Amino acid sequence: MTIDKIKTIIADHSGEDEANITAETTFEELGVDSLTTVEVLMDIEDEFGVTLEAAQVGKTVGDLVRAIEEAQK
Repeated sequence: MTIDKIKTIIADHSGEDEANITAETTFEELGVDSLTTVEVLMDIEDEFGVTLEAAQVGKTVGDLVRAIEEAQK
């Protein structure tokens, strides 16, 4: 499932426990800065075979899931 893979990637970069990451979790709550965002995006692009711009990420994990699903269409 997309969100589970994303949670794993975000947890690897943020140090947050996957169990604490939900679709409603904001990147601000996770302490994800712009450099970490770029690193997360690179891993997501590799994992899902999509290309995303930082502006597409949105504010929450759910926003990111929707951006990935749109990019896969």
